[in-house]
Amino acid sequence: MADPLDRIAAALDRLAPPPPASDDPLRHPAYVWREGALVAARAFAPLPLDLMIRVDKQKAALVENLRRLAAGAAAQDVLLWGARGTGKSALVKAAVGAVQADGGTIALVEVTALDTLPQLFATLAGLSRAFALFLDDLGFDAPAEARILRSLLEGGAEARPANVRLIVTANRRHLVPRDIAEQDSAINPRDSIDDQLALADRFGLSLGFHALDQDGYCAIVAAYAVRYDLPFDAAEAINWATRRGSRSGRVAWQYVTELAGRAGIALT
Repeated sequence: MADPLDRIAAALDRLAPPPPASDDPLRHPAYVWREGALVAARAFAPLPLDLMIRVDKQKAALVENLRRLAAGAAAQDVLLWGARGTGKSALVKAAVGAVQADGGTIALVEVTALDTLPQLFATLAGLSRAFALFLDDLGFDAPAEARILRSLLEGGAEARPANVRLIVTANRRHLVPRDIAEQDSAINPRDSIDDQLALADRFGLSLGFHALDQDGYCAIVAAYAVRYDLPFDAAEAINWATRRGSRSGRVAWQYVTELAGRAGIALT
């Protein structure tokens, strides 16, 4: 007779839903890494690169790096950091889309759980395609979490394979808040500084994004308005941003969405 614990375990296995099946990793332009499976993104519609205004240097550096990765050449892990709403996430998607449009064999994979990266690395290793693993708005609650990522980026037993690079966005350059780092460095305060710098130093390409001035904000609104054939008033656009307390690409897009709604058209 089977052991009662074995019978219970078998019964639980029968009740548990099967793990989700992965979609073909060589077919789709973008995926979400979810519950140990690559799930094709329902709608990957990145902005055209020419709508990414006032970030020309960041745009050129990121696209070149992704082109190298797609071509099988050496490429860097990338950290995009800076003020909220300045286009970091939008640029990642736009850059991947641009490389794909030029024939590059690369896909974007959105990742939300840091501790599942080793499993994802194993899934993607050896495939005849490059992958940009996108960790958006990354932050840490404890220094130990940052050290896990440091190990994955460089020197650890589970370091990422050659066809995979990490693309991380964050609101701060050093990723680990000072007060969190100091909790783990009571004996040697110098460790606080080391924890803040060591992770950021693992990224071979670090791109900073800064708050827009009024002219930059209006330039972004104007570019969107031209693309979608929408009339706009600069004073109203500025007032829209003032009421929201921010001049950013995100606020510009929200204003253009409002214009499109008034005109009864959809944005694609």
